[in-house]
Amino acid sequence: MKTFRLTAVAASLALSACITAPHTGPRLLPLAETNLGLAARASAPLPAQDWWAAFGDAQLDRLMQEALANNPGLAQAMARVREAQAMADITRAGLYPSASYDAQETRQRFSGKSEIPPPFAGGTYWQGTQGLNLSWDLGFWGRQSSLLKQARSQTAADALDVASARLALSGAVAQAYLDLYRNQALADVAQRTLAQRQRILEITSKRVDSGLDTNVELREAQGAVPQAQVELEQAQAAVELDTHQLAALSGHGADVYAAIERPRLDPAATLPLPPALPADLLGRRPDILAARDRVEAATAGQAAAKAAFYPDVNLSVFAATSAVGFGNLFKAASGSYGAGPALHLPVFDAGRLKAEYRGAAAEIDDAVDGYNTTVLHAVQQASDQLSLIRALAAEVAEQQKSLDDAEAAYRLAEERYRNGLTSYLTVLSTETQVLTARREHVELVSAQAIARINLLLAVGGSFDPDAPLPL
Repeated sequence: MKTFRLTAVAASLALSACITAPHTGPRLLPLAETNLGLAARASAPLPAQDWWAAFGDAQLDRLMQEALANNPGLAQAMARVREAQAMADITRAGLYPSASYDAQETRQRFSGKSEIPPPFAGGTYWQGTQGLNLSWDLGFWGRQSSLLKQARSQTAADALDVASARLALSGAVAQAYLDLYRNQALADVAQRTLAQRQRILEITSKRVDSGLDTNVELREAQGAVPQAQVELEQAQAAVELDTHQLAALSGHGADVYAAIERPRLDPAATLPLPPALPADLLGRRPDILAARDRVEAATAGQAAAKAAFYPDVNLSVFAATSAVGFGNLFKAASGSYGAGPALHLPVFDAGRLKAEYRGAAAEIDDAVDGYNTTVLHAVQQASDQLSLIRALAAEVAEQQKSLDDAEAAYRLAEERYRNGLTSYLTVLSTETQVLTARREHVELVSAQAIARINLLLAVGGSFDPDAPLPL
C-alpha cells in the first residue's frame, strides 16, 4: 500500500511536469534616474506643506481646506483605497487556516427496499449531520504570499492616487483663485477704461462747444463709451464663472456664491524656487510612486502565476457526527474524524496557466511603460515650468517699463488734447497702448504666479525631497 502511494505521487509529479511555466518574461525596463538629465540634489528654502499660505489670503486657505475635505472626486479616490485595503485583507486571510461549522437536520422517509437496515427501513425519521472543518493552504511555493504582495502594492498605489488627487485638487483651487484675481483685475482695468473714456467724452463735448472739434470727434468719443461698458460686463461675467468654479471645487453649490469675496492675495509672492531640479525631488511625486508600486504589483502577480504551475498542498481536518434520529446526533458513537493532506496537480488545462503567465508578464510591461511615461512626463512638466518662469520674469520686467511709458504718454496726450495742442486721434492711439499694457501686466503677473504653482505641483508639492506626501 505504501509503495502504491509513493508510485501515485511520483506519477502525479511526472504528469505535472508536462505543464511548466513558459520562458516569457517582461520586455521593458524602468528608466534609470541617471538617464533623465537632471542636476544633482540642490538645497533651497522649503515651503510648508500648505504651500498656498504663501499668498497670504485667508479666504484661499479656507476654500482650500473645504475642497480637500468635501470634494466629491477626492472622496471617490479615497473609496477606491478602502476597497483595495479590503481586497488585501481578503488575500491575507488566505495565508491562515480557515474553519467552518456545518449542521443539517432533515425529516426523511427511508426506503424499505434499500440498504437501510430495520427498524429504519420504511419509516420516517430525522437524519442529521454536524461537523467542524478546518483547511489550510500550506503555500509551499509562495503563491499566497505573492498574491498578498500584489494586493498590498496595489493598495499603496491607490493610496498614492489619493495623494496625487489631493495635489491636483489643491492646484486647481489655487489656479481658479488666481483666475478670479486676474478677472477682477481685468474688471478694474475695464472700469478705469470706462471712466477714462467718459472723461474724454466730456473734454470732447467742451471742445465741440468751443469750436475746436467737430461732430466727427464727438461721435468717436461717444462710441468708445459703450465699447468700454461691454468689456466691463465681459470681465464681470468671467468673475462670476470663476466664483462658480471655486464653489464647485470646494464641494458647495450656489448658496456660497455671495460669500466668496474679492481675492486679497499678492500674485507676486514667490514660492521659494530651487536653483536646480534634482532627480530625487521628482521621485517623490505621488503619481510616479504609484506607477512604481503598480510595477511591483504586476511583478508579484507574475510570481503568483508561476506558482500556479506547482503542486498545491492543503491540510484538511474534520470532526463530525452523523446519525438517524435527532437524539442520536450528539452521541459519541455517531462521531467521526480525520485529517490528511490534499494534493492538487495541474495536468491538462488547455494552456490556461501558460496564457495567464504570459498575461502576467504583459501586465509588467504595461506597468513599466506606464511608469516610464509618467517619469518622462514629470521631467517635461518641471522643465517646461522652469523655462516658462524664466521667460515670464524677463517679460514682466520689460512689460512694466512699457506700462510706465504708456501711462506717461497717455497723461501727456490727454493734457495736450485738453489744451488744444493735439488731435483726438493721438489720444485714441495712446489710450489703446495704455489699455493694452494694463491688460498685459495683469495677464503676465497672474501667469507668473500660476507657473510657480505648476512647478511646485510638477515636483510633488514640495521642494524638499524628504517632505511627507500630502496624504
